[in-house]
Amino acid sequence: MGKIIAIANQKGGVGKTTTSINLSACFAEKGKKVLVIDTDPQGNTTSGFGIDKNNLEDTIYELILGECSIGDCIIKNVVENVSVLPANVNLAAAEIELIGIDKKEYILKKEVDYVKEEYDFIIIDCPPSLNMLTINAMTTADSVLVPIQCEYYALEGLSQLIHTINLVKERLNPDLDMEGVVFTMYDSRTNLSMQVVENVKSNLNQRIYGTLIPRNIRLAEAPSHGMPINLYDAKSAGAEAYMRLAEEVIENA
Repeated sequence: MGKIIAIANQKGGVGKTTTSINLSACFAEKGKKVLVIDTDPQGNTTSGFGIDKNNLEDTIYELILGECSIGDCIIKNVVENVSVLPANVNLAAAEIELIGIDKKEYILKKEVDYVKEEYDFIIIDCPPSLNMLTINAMTTADSVLVPIQCEYYALEGLSQLIHTINLVKERLNPDLDMEGVVFTMYDSRTNLSMQVVENVKSNLNQRIYGTLIPRNIRLAEAPSHGMPINLYDAKSAGAEAYMRLAEEVIENA
């Protein structure tokens, strides 16, 4: 059965989407079957795989509203071994549409249960907020992976996120675990990056992945070409780092 990992942090710009796309693609390169679920109305994970998000009939929005089945929405083998459940700006309305709906926290989980046996890993890219879409991702997931940017305010908001994860575990999904923390945008030339890593390590009793994702031009360029980093530039520092992270996550699975 597939392991389901939600990639979450309510701060924007910390590398959630970059991690969702590239971790999935690296799993796939290692022969794993992967489903990527985009729950962010910006749809950046969807377009990062080269999908035209604005011309889709069926997305996660239609799925949440019960207008299509999960099989209708999944775009198969976008790259080899990676399928995508896409999102676009329509998803922004989902929060309002779900008002008064019974068991709305479990809508995604109910749908994913139909297909999870088909995949080794299911990666859910969460929006940069702690809203109903993020809660749906956490009730569906087995664990939460938190990307943290190597910058001064890294720890700010992290305690709130961990509190949310614990609340979901307590009230909605007793099987939810904290997968761990991964540092993104690491710059070995600055003292600040090293200080942030040390600070988080000393203040956080969570698993912290040994792989540091570097600031990397090729990593930043890849989404505009609609390609994961291992296909865009397999020899870049970014591709090598995500491959190492994939190995770490597989070992812990």
